Amino acid sequence: MQPRPLDLLRRADWLTRDRVVAYSGVLFALELLILVFLALWQHGFFAAGVHSPASDFASFYAAGKLALAGTPQLAYDQAAHYLAQQQATGTLAPHQFFFYPPVYLLLCAPLATLPYLPAFAAFQVVTLALFVAMMRSLLRERGADWLLPLLAFPAVFWTIGLGQNAFLNAALFGGFTLLLQRRPLIAGMLLGGLCYKPHLGLLVPVALLAARQWWAFVGAAVVVVALVGVSIGLFGWGTWAAYLAAFSQSDRVYATGAIDFAGIVTPFGAARLLGIPADVAYAVQAVITAIMVVLIASIWLRASSHNLRCAVLLAATLLAVPVALLYDQLLLLVAIGWLLREARPTGLLTWERIVLLAIYPLALVSLPLGQSTHIPLGLLVTVAVLGLCLRRAWQSIPTRRPYAAPLGATP
Repeated sequence: MQPRPLDLLRRADWLTRDRVVAYSGVLFALELLILVFLALWQHGFFAAGVHSPASDFASFYAAGKLALAGTPQLAYDQAAHYLAQQQATGTLAPHQFFFYPPVYLLLCAPLATLPYLPAFAAFQVVTLALFVAMMRSLLRERGADWLLPLLAFPAVFWTIGLGQNAFLNAALFGGFTLLLQRRPLIAGMLLGGLCYKPHLGLLVPVALLAARQWWAFVGAAVVVVALVGVSIGLFGWGTWAAYLAAFSQSDRVYATGAIDFAGIVTPFGAARLLGIPADVAYAVQAVITAIMVVLIASIWLRASSHNLRCAVLLAATLLAVPVALLYDQLLLLVAIGWLLREARPTGLLTWERIVLLAIYPLALVSLPLGQSTHIPLGLLVTVAVLGLCLRRAWQSIPTRRPYAAPLGATP
């Protein structure tokens, strides 16, 4: 008998490792061609004149230049920062906002000692290497064929195309989850290194409290205090005051559409993309955040699998924070890594193969389709991954058996 179409999707036994690698190779080649085309188009290869390349890295580089010039506080002055961006890149590209705390200038300033393009390349290559090394340890893979599904994940495409720091973010967050059980102090130190993007750690204190990982708190606190102290020593209190003033006004950027709502992959971004007013969108986000807090507390208190605890934490983070963009979905790839590590002894469950396959093209087209249809596909990708993680996590929670008194015992 021929299998029914639904069974082909439900079990997806045809989706072997070799086919996954082959499909990933095709998708990776397509993404690479798109990147090359965009780079050539932005530099006037297909039309007269030079188009202004808009890279988020220009924001980091301009902030680093201002820090090297002895005026780090101007990184938070939009006019001065935009002028520095234009001078650094030699283009009139749209302003790329800078809302990172001054600890991030400790990385931006050394990068700005290089010419712009070498700095861009060095930043992407080094942080990608850190991310790949972390994923190799997580997946415990040998050989090189596993790299194609990793590199073909659309968040990798968005990170390189936009010159963002998602490789570094995922390497630090993933390294934290990898070392938490064996080296909690070092794990906490890696987490503390992520303080330049503090909202990604929103759910972590809940998880650490539930797991009673006190040494991880100590490690994170030591690194945060050290980095903040160094930034104050190098850049002064005035830079932190300028940052806090700029951060308090950042809502004008994220809530008004200055950054495309289709690129914001959180419940807040989805609500705004659907046309919901900003105050209602924030209320929706607050409710989802509260649900994620309760969810993480429950999973980390009750689930027996560290693999699934980490997978849920990574996926839930993108639903708990109000602002996360397409490249931040690289955290989902780390969550998938933990999911695959859990599945290795027993194999994948029904629907897992086909869902994991589907999220690749869905994540790639979420921005253009979101812009044209106002459907928040980026949020759907995160929900799908979290759903797979929760399905297994609930199964890993030990069930309590009803108490049975021994024969002859008096109740």
